[in-house]
Amino acid sequence: MLPEIITPIPGPQSLALAARLAKHECQSVTFMSPDFPIFWEKAQGCNIWDVDGNRFLDFTSAFGVTGLGHSPPNVLAALKNQADSLIHGMGDVHPTELKVALCEKISEITFERWQAGSAKTLLGNTGFEAVEAALKTSLLATGKAGIITFDHAYHGLGYGTLAAGAMERFRLPFADQLADFGHSLPFPDCHCDAGDPQQACSDTCQQQLSSLDAQLRATIAESPIGAILIEPIQGRGGKVVPPKAFLPMLRRICDETGTLLIFDEILTGLNRCGTLFACDASATIPDLICLGKSLASGLPLSACVGSAELMDRAWPASEGEAIHTTTHLGNPPACAMALAALDLHSDPKLAEQVRQRSDLLRQIITAIDHPRLGRIRGRGLLLGVEILTNNGQPDRDATSGFVVHSLKKGLITLADSPAGNVLSLVPPFDISEEEMRYFADTLQEYLTSLPGS
Repeated sequence: MLPEIITPIPGPQSLALAARLAKHECQSVTFMSPDFPIFWEKAQGCNIWDVDGNRFLDFTSAFGVTGLGHSPPNVLAALKNQADSLIHGMGDVHPTELKVALCEKISEITFERWQAGSAKTLLGNTGFEAVEAALKTSLLATGKAGIITFDHAYHGLGYGTLAAGAMERFRLPFADQLADFGHSLPFPDCHCDAGDPQQACSDTCQQQLSSLDAQLRATIAESPIGAILIEPIQGRGGKVVPPKAFLPMLRRICDETGTLLIFDEILTGLNRCGTLFACDASATIPDLICLGKSLASGLPLSACVGSAELMDRAWPASEGEAIHTTTHLGNPPACAMALAALDLHSDPKLAEQVRQRSDLLRQIITAIDHPRLGRIRGRGLLLGVEILTNNGQPDRDATSGFVVHSLKKGLITLADSPAGNVLSLVPPFDISEEEMRYFADTLQEYLTSLPGS
């Protein structure tokens, strides 16, 4: 459904709640201004209703969590059914059958599907926990602490992920407490990518890869590197798609040097990029894959997944006390929701739907005729739209201005990239053509209103 705005944005009840929250929440968490935020009350499909009764169109999937839409019926039913019997268990002491079934299902859709071998999983609650579990696995398996990451990566804000490699604005405030085991290299940007993984790359892409190949091999030769950690497509870094041969190149280098390859698919996974996992587009199999966000379609749940051989080699059998666990490991309602969600994600028709809607959204945005509209980045329904100045430079102010403007028009949007000038488009998979066109019309209207346009 299209937005329906019945009060000023934010409305009076949102403003009152913001005042209350400001008194009792750490001021570094929720950004507040006269224009921000709205407070959510309910959600369904692609729509959010705030406490003032306004209906919004969500182009963020709530940080990529609700690809299946807000409150998908079968997932919601699984939650309600489980809530009637068991809310909390003892995940690493006395588990539930749900944890068994979920680990089996994750194995089925990852390593069993890729190489006819089973997988083993470390469950967690949030994405950075899955990545830190992968970092621990790498150290235990290889005996090498070093990790190669890539500039502008986002792997979460835990100390382990910050130390491995993170955007400076997140890492620098805590640098004095961080270990020094990360090595960051440039992430290659495929300018010839138009969302089609089959499109051939240019000579420029090949030159980027040749340079990176040398840098990677030199770093591995000079330092005790246990793993390469990478997002197959950078999310918060600006929806950056690498050249087609990049992930296969990483796989080849890792095989030749005895280094593990870790894919952070917390955002890109589960059909977001038009394949079950983004790495499927290049038929590249990681040693470890990290999942989260949409895994349980709404409740906190994450997973670090590796081949059974690797996980058994890295981790000792429990002798009564797990050396890596959490209180809420294998939370029963989250596992029930994840099983229901993965049943939907396992249907190839869902990936095809994402690809079709991605093509349509690209066409609609491309039809906007305005010189300040830059590249459309990304793949599937993980897209980014550059906003530029009149002289073609990244325009952070205009981009953040659109986030505020669009909210008043009933659109929930975000901005990302190092320059802050990329509109992040991560809508639920069932976004309609009418809803896409509403977004495009709002963007066209905004761009036309900018000074000098």
